[in-house]
Amino acid sequence: MESVGLSAIEQVIRAHPAGFRTLYPDRQINNIYFDTPNLQAFADNVAGVADRKKYRVRWYGQVEEYVEQPKLELKAKRNQLGFKKTTSIQPFSAKELPQMVAEVNQLIPDLPSLRPTLVNAYQRSYFATADQKFRITIDTDLAFGYCNEQFLHLPFRDFETTIIELKYDAPFELELDRITQYLPFRLTKSSKYVYGVNRLYY
Repeated sequence: MESVGLSAIEQVIRAHPAGFRTLYPDRQINNIYFDTPNLQAFADNVAGVADRKKYRVRWYGQVEEYVEQPKLELKAKRNQLGFKKTTSIQPFSAKELPQMVAEVNQLIPDLPSLRPTLVNAYQRSYFATADQKFRITIDTDLAFGYCNEQFLHLPFRDFETTIIELKYDAPFELELDRITQYLPFRLTKSSKYVYGVNRLYY
């Protein structure tokens, strides 16, 4: 996480010798995160467990009463390598959260009853090298809130923090140094889920 102006960050990225350019138009990302009753996914992330999973329902655009194209995402990490699996689920409204939660649990039968623990939203900008081996996302205007079976609410907002992520596939790790040496940002472990849970519950 960096407290640096967005325009300054974009200027550094666009000036990178690898030729980063805009990959997609900016858009708002919304997530409902799921966890076990004892917050196992949260605890695993904080502890740095090498083999861990995180489940969320994601959609794009404004946080509305009706979500038309939600996706259930499994985001898993094994040692330093991560992967993501996406499944479409039924559209739902805020009043239909119980049905959506039931569908998520049907799709993930190997865990005890999952429940929604956090909803968040943020603006994302996308950049990639010309060969698209390396991608950078910039997340700003972070918002967090509770998610229960009645409503979606985002009372906690952070307009100061900027989250920059460098993404690449495992075969390109040997080329990583040529990218990072021109990125003057502090590299830290960061999880918006952990950040949001700490803000809301601790």
